[in-house]
Amino acid sequence: MSSHHIVREKQEPALLILSLDNFSHELLGQLLEWSPTVIAVAEVAEQLAIYEIKVDVIITNEASPFAQSDVKIIPPASQTPVAATLTYLINNSYPSINVIASDLILTDFEPYVSKINIVLYSGNRKIYPVTNGFKKWKPGNEIVEILSISSSLKISGLSLRSSWSYLTNHDGFFSLEFEDPFVFISEEIE
Repeated sequence: MSSHHIVREKQEPALLILSLDNFSHELLGQLLEWSPTVIAVAEVAEQLAIYEIKVDVIITNEASPFAQSDVKIIPPASQTPVAATLTYLINNSYPSINVIASDLILTDFEPYVSKINIVLYSGNRKIYPVTNGFKKWKPGNEIVEILSISSSLKISGLSLRSSWSYLTNHDGFFSLEFEDPFVFISEEIE
């Protein structure tokens, strides 16, 4: 990092790692580049320690024999690890979070969309909620998936491939309009 870059606490999205299965080590390195607060479930924290990645918070109900120093333990109690993490981050004024997981249940994240910016990574997909009037430039023939059901969805710049998968028509903008508070979309990443 050059001397003119100053990273302030909570400036970068926190990083919750629920699983590293089928996840690119290169993309993990990019997400860790600016030293985010790293949160993991116990099994993943052990994997990260092997890679010499510092974990800041472990979500577990067990007493942790974890070897790294200065690790905060958050017991989820009756909450899911996702709910415990998001509640912790919102209560501590974090503005955003990146989540790495092999299996995602989008309904776990829905109650928090209005309270914290969420980007989910699963395999080669980047998933995030968008609001009405969302517009984005993409190259032609790129896959975009709309993962939320919306009866009022209006799409421009995309052609239907299957029930929830679309292809960008050409280099340029695509847009989504709907009445719901948000919908989740997915893009392929390299």
